Amino acid sequence: MKDNIHPNYHEINVVMTDGTSFTTRSTWGKPGDTLRLDIDPKSHPAWTGVHRLMDSGGQVHKFNKRFQNIGVKSQESA
Repeated sequence: MKDNIHPNYHEINVVMTDGTSFTTRSTWGKPGDTLRLDIDPKSHPAWTGVHRLMDSGGQVHKFNKRFQNIGVKSQESA
Protein backbone atom coordinates (compact mmCIF):
# COMPACT_ATOMS: atom_id res chain seq x y z
CA MET A 1 0.00 0.00 0.00
CA LYS A 2 1.04 3.59 -0.54
CA ASP A 3 2.32 5.56 2.41
CA ASN A 4 0.60 8.72 3.69
CA ILE A 5 -2.68 8.29 1.77
CA HIS A 6 -4.92 7.46 4.72
CA PRO A 7 -6.67 10.19 6.75
CA ASN A 8 -5.62 10.88 10.32
CA TYR A 9 -7.60 8.60 12.68
CA HIS A 10 -7.87 10.14 16.16
CA GLU A 11 -10.10 10.49 19.23
CA ILE A 12 -13.02 12.97 19.26
CA ASN A 13 -15.87 13.70 21.66
CA VAL A 14 -19.46 13.17 20.50
CA VAL A 15 -22.32 15.00 22.24
CA MET A 16 -25.82 13.54 21.75
CA THR A 17 -29.01 15.64 21.55
CA ASP A 18 -29.82 15.00 25.21
CA GLY A 19 -26.39 16.24 26.36
CA THR A 20 -24.75 12.88 27.03
CA SER A 21 -21.32 12.43 25.49
CA PHE A 22 -18.83 9.74 24.66
CA THR A 23 -15.36 9.45 23.12
CA THR A 24 -14.75 7.60 19.88
CA ARG A 25 -12.18 7.45 17.11
CA SER A 26 -12.87 9.15 13.80
CA THR A 27 -11.33 10.89 10.81
CA TRP A 28 -13.64 13.89 11.43
CA GLY A 29 -12.07 17.14 12.68
CA LYS A 30 -8.91 17.37 14.73
CA PRO A 31 -7.86 15.34 17.78
CA GLY A 32 -9.99 16.37 20.77
CA ASP A 33 -12.69 18.18 18.72
CA THR A 34 -16.34 17.93 19.82
CA LEU A 35 -19.01 16.75 17.38
CA ARG A 36 -22.50 17.91 18.44
CA LEU A 37 -25.25 15.81 16.87
CA ASP A 38 -28.54 17.34 15.65
CA ILE A 39 -30.11 13.91 15.12
CA ASP A 40 -29.23 10.70 16.91
CA PRO A 41 -30.92 7.38 17.80
CA LYS A 42 -32.57 9.03 20.82
CA SER A 43 -34.35 11.66 18.70
CA HIS A 44 -34.72 10.24 15.17
CA PRO A 45 -38.17 8.84 14.27
CA ALA A 46 -36.64 5.71 12.72
CA TRP A 47 -35.55 4.58 16.19
CA THR A 48 -38.12 6.26 18.44
CA GLY A 49 -41.24 5.36 16.43
CA VAL A 50 -42.60 8.89 16.97
CA HIS A 51 -43.02 10.71 13.69
CA ARG A 52 -43.20 14.49 13.70
CA LEU A 53 -44.04 16.64 10.73
CA MET A 54 -41.19 19.12 10.39
CA ASP A 55 -42.07 22.15 8.30
CA SER A 56 -38.95 23.89 7.08
CA GLY A 57 -39.61 27.07 5.18
CA GLY A 58 -43.40 26.64 5.08
CA GLN A 59 -43.28 23.76 2.62
CA VAL A 60 -46.24 21.94 4.19
CA HIS A 61 -48.35 25.14 4.07
CA LYS A 62 -47.43 25.67 0.40
CA PHE A 63 -48.36 22.08 -0.42
CA ASN A 64 -51.70 22.27 1.41
CA LYS A 65 -52.55 25.61 -0.24
CA ARG A 66 -51.68 24.29 -3.69
CA PHE A 67 -53.76 21.13 -3.41
CA GLN A 68 -56.60 22.27 -1.13
CA ASN A 69 -59.28 21.85 -3.81
CA ILE A 70 -58.20 18.38 -4.90
CA GLY A 71 -59.98 15.60 -3.09
CA VAL A 72 -62.75 13.06 -3.12
CA LYS A 73 -66.13 14.59 -3.92
CA SER A 74 -68.94 13.76 -1.54
CA GLN A 75 -72.06 11.90 -2.68
CA GLU A 76 -74.26 14.95 -2.05
CA SER A 77 -72.39 17.23 -4.46
CA ALA A 78 -72.09 14.60 -7.23
